[in-house]
Amino acid sequence: MHIENSPRKVLITGAGGMVGKATAAYCRALGDEVRAFDRQTLDITDEEAVARCFDEVRPEAVINCAAWTDVDGCELDPERAHRVNAQAPERLARHCRRVGALLVTISTDYVFDGTKSGFYTQRDDPNPQSVYARAKLDGERRAMQACARTMVVRTGWIFGLGGKNFLSKIIELTERGERLKAIRDSWGTPTYANDLARRLRELAALDLPGIYHVVNSGKGASYEQFARETLALAGLEAEIASVSFADLKRPAPRPQNSRLRCLLSEAIGLAPLPDWRDALARFVAATRTAS
Repeated sequence: MHIENSPRKVLITGAGGMVGKATAAYCRALGDEVRAFDRQTLDITDEEAVARCFDEVRPEAVINCAAWTDVDGCELDPERAHRVNAQAPERLARHCRRVGALLVTISTDYVFDGTKSGFYTQRDDPNPQSVYARAKLDGERRAMQACARTMVVRTGWIFGLGGKNFLSKIIELTERGERLKAIRDSWGTPTYANDLARRLRELAALDLPGIYHVVNSGKGASYEQFARETLALAGLEAEIASVSFADLKRPAPRPQNSRLRCLLSEAIGLAPLPDWRDALARFVAATRTAS
């Protein structure tokens, strides 16, 4: 079964978000029959709603882009975090098994504690430090136990059109005249939503269960470096207040280094995603076209 070459039924959850929108667009461009659901049209925490949806769509592949990604909010509401980020992926996996579908579900670089100096691979043991991260790791494990045809995709530092996070809004904030504040000593591997979407579908086409780390290539960046590169590419000038990771004192702990590298992708014939600077240039160009 090779979904890369022939249209198939793909169910996408979390389709109202940045990654979900990009994934739905990419799958449709390849000729897939896509059924995309946002939070309003499919609540993945509702057992009856999910069962009805799977009965109606009978998908052959499910790409789960739904999550509660408010890291500090999760710290304040662990029950909701567990319901959305742990129980719901398991529920989707159970129904995938029931209808004979494969599942690709997105997890996070935050499953690692951030104390390693280099890149985290699948050989590193997760050690989540926040409610959000613990729930996401639980979701990984529950989904893989519930359906053998599950691919877990750990990613992070995602940016793209329609994104609401700092990485996605640097140009908008600057053009509004807001003063930027960026962390100089926290590192990750920036990931363009469009590149992630393409890889999610490539993994669905391969149908090889396991845990994958999907990020743009390169040495990674700090928030400050990413912000300065973005402004340079956009031809904008702005003062950036350089702050320390420790200074922010946010409610939820975060890994200071969460750079990822995949041990499996090239082994199964998947080329590395483009360098994050190349991806950033394409994002900036797309931002200019969209505005």
